Amino acid sequence: RGIEPALSIDFRWLKVETRCMQFTRLAVIALRIVLVVAFLLLVLFQVMSFPGQFAHMAQENPERALLQWPLTIFSILEVACVQVVIVSTWKLLTMVKNDSIFSNHALRWVDAIVWAIAAAWTMLAVLSAAVVLNTDDPGLPLLLFLLLVAGAALGLVVVVLRALLRQATDLRTDMEAVI
Repeated sequence: RGIEPALSIDFRWLKVETRCMQFTRLAVIALRIVLVVAFLLLVLFQVMSFPGQFAHMAQENPERALLQWPLTIFSILEVACVQVVIVSTWKLLTMVKNDSIFSNHALRWVDAIVWAIAAAWTMLAVLSAAVVLNTDDPGLPLLLFLLLVAGAALGLVVVVLRALLRQATDLRTDMEAVI
């Protein structure tokens, strides 16, 4: 009773760490399911929905027939940018699962996300400029401006997160060198 052990180990942190790892594993699985469903839906849009919608638009409104192919190509390229983000996110999730996320290889996948967002934003900016120059109704230009602001915010958040990943990668590399 009067003798205390020289070394006391508190295992409560281990339980918290185990719960956190289990939650992360479940979150990765759930996100992968969402990514697969989103990717498949985007392929459906690329192959069937957008081309069919714009062909129908050209038939119904012959004065807008010239827009069929530019809008089809724009839509397919925008969706392709989202698909690049999905594939890159999948790769990053694999790195999280394998505990290799803090590496220069991960930064390449984040760079792919940044460039895909930048490409999508640039294409949307060009479309928005064309719409603003050719419309009388302020509703659509305002909606496109809102999308541009949201896209810029998303891109900037990813750039900041990339910087945080770079710092964490450098810290982990330094720690591994010391150990």
